[in-house]
Amino acid sequence: MAAASLIGTSIEFYDFFIYGTAAALVFGPLFFPALGDAAASVAAFATFGVAFLFRPLGSILFGHFGDRLGRKKTLMSTLLLMGLSTFAIGLVPTADEIGMIAPLLLVVLRALQGLAVGGEWAGAALLTAEYAPSAKRGWYSMFPQLGPAIAMTMSSGTFLVAALTMSTADFTGWGWRLPFLASLGLVGVGLYIRLKVEETPVFAKAVTTVAPPRLPFADALRHQWKQVLLAGGTLTMALGMFYIGAVFLTSYAGSAPGVGVLGLSRPTVLAAGVSGGIMFAVSVVLSAHYSDLIGRRKVMLIGTVSAIAAGPAAFIIMKPGNAVSYYVGLGLLMLVLGIPYGPAAAYLPELFHARYRYTGAGMGYNLAGILGGAVPLIVAPPLVAAYGGMGVGYYLAALGLVSTVCVLAIGETKHRSIDADTQSAPTT
Repeated sequence: MAAASLIGTSIEFYDFFIYGTAAALVFGPLFFPALGDAAASVAAFATFGVAFLFRPLGSILFGHFGDRLGRKKTLMSTLLLMGLSTFAIGLVPTADEIGMIAPLLLVVLRALQGLAVGGEWAGAALLTAEYAPSAKRGWYSMFPQLGPAIAMTMSSGTFLVAALTMSTADFTGWGWRLPFLASLGLVGVGLYIRLKVEETPVFAKAVTTVAPPRLPFADALRHQWKQVLLAGGTLTMALGMFYIGAVFLTSYAGSAPGVGVLGLSRPTVLAAGVSGGIMFAVSVVLSAHYSDLIGRRKVMLIGTVSAIAAGPAAFIIMKPGNAVSYYVGLGLLMLVLGIPYGPAAAYLPELFHARYRYTGAGMGYNLAGILGGAVPLIVAPPLVAAYGGMGVGYYLAALGLVSTVCVLAIGETKHRSIDADTQSAPTT
């Protein structure tokens, strides 16, 4: 189950993240050439942010089926939807070829990606959390959390290979499409693996104990709306720091006119993304392990409090023209965000009742996707223009403070049962 969850989330988040890398590198001039460099970059990031608006809808839609029909069937659907929409992005003509229809197609396909990833995370988390022994739930739930780290490494690595093996003109002309087209084969592998997965025992027991809820979304909001909001706030810092590091800094560190600040070469920036993904993975593994030893709350607090200092520190470290400083600054962000992200696939499911756990955990996670993913990418360029990189650093510190307050409000969940027969609705 752990392997199926890891491989599935890695593939699905790879599909999701390559869009962000492409948006930072080439989508501005290709799909918004009339806006100028800076405005085109903002527009490209805005299309990236469209997915975050649809992620909560995906958590409600696929959560409905995940809580009624099962985790396995729903995860097959999310993976297929993500694969097909990602492959289609690789086929979209540019604005020079079909005009304004090109960015409109991007937005539609990006919305479909958002629906898919909105339904993916909670299902993958439950696939491991509901199988794991209670004493090792944090460790086994680490596997879906490794998916974004591996996806970041794969995404940056794929574009790095393309950048090193072809000219800038070829990369801009057609090379950027290759990672999108290649995703179809990866999705086939993921579907094959998930076909062999059995339904989780907690869900199987839940549907035999009591009939599935007619509207899991309504039940989750009626009984545990506070947990949905607090779960979203808890992960806002981790997702905000991730998308600033993995997406925004890709353009900030480059040398593109109007958007690049550090003036580093494209291969240097992409190689830093590979190393950052590795640092992220190491942090996720360690924090998930220690959440079983000292508790989810303590580990989460270590991460969120550290972020208050790490956000500004990363931008102090990064210097124009200095590749080493960029590697260190990005690595710091990835290490810190991995601390609260590692235990999250155990922490959030432990908050919700089994009958609507897929929906509740998914809504909380994808609320954080809006607050920590879409909003920071929109506000970061004007913050840099007005206050320099430190504006973004202090913004990340503020997100760390918000998440710290939410973790304190939730409390410890390590010893809560997630079995359908013994669990009562958790309180906050």
